Amino acid sequence: MSLPDFLIIGAPKTGTSALHRALAEHPELFLPSVKEPKFFLTDGPPPSSGGGPGDVETWGEHVWRRADYEALFDPAPPGTLRGEGTVFYLYDRDAQERIADLLPAVRLIAVLRDPVERTHSNWSHLRQAGLEPEADFLAACRAEGARRDSGWAHFWHYVAQGRYGEQLDHLTGLVDPARILLLRYRDLRDEPVATADRVCAFLGVETGRITEVPRHHVRPDVSGRSGGGPSAAERAALLPAFADDVARVAAHTGWDLADWRR
Repeated sequence: MSLPDFLIIGAPKTGTSALHRALAEHPELFLPSVKEPKFFLTDGPPPSSGGGPGDVETWGEHVWRRADYEALFDPAPPGTLRGEGTVFYLYDRDAQERIADLLPAVRLIAVLRDPVERTHSNWSHLRQAGLEPEADFLAACRAEGARRDSGWAHFWHYVAQGRYGEQLDHLTGLVDPARILLLRYRDLRDEPVATADRVCAFLGVETGRITEVPRHHVRPDVSGRSGGGPSAAERAALLPAFADDVARVAAHTGWDLADWRR
């Protein structure tokens, strides 16, 4: 079987594209050219109608047939570890269960970013892509519940995606925490090569082989995007949505998350 040995599972807008590209350069690792195959997000064909703006096109990109998914890893040189990155695997509880069932020895990597910054970056990305109809950030967040009920895809679940603690509570009930590597976005941003080496050590391959992480995929901070980041008022309004969950993340990681709380 050509199935992955490791997965980059989350979260969106945390520099995982940069990490994917950097790891693909390591001679002991193989990552297919298709990033985000989304195989574990469904147990059959994805939806072909409905959703939010652009969702049908995105669903059409799913590599959902197992034979097609395995074919992505067929070119892997003998002896290399195979991996892929689909950031919604952390958020999607059903995907977590499918992964645990099919890949009992898989290693999982997740990059976690300040949830308010991540939420705003997600909204900003879709707004700049011409897909987000709501020009007001907080209004888009308030619309999330109705959008989820209407079947809009994961990328529109701005706030829910940033509740990493809940996601990790579920994941660690399925997968040994020793097989999960949690990274801080700011470490990938500030110390990209050292962070890539942490991933290599976690995977059991030689460190020191990755000398660069493509910076254009790791923004200095959310305010580096055109249009700026969340205002102080927007941040204050959204912080309560994450307050209890940040405590869960701290319990899982041991990180000092004071910067996420203010």
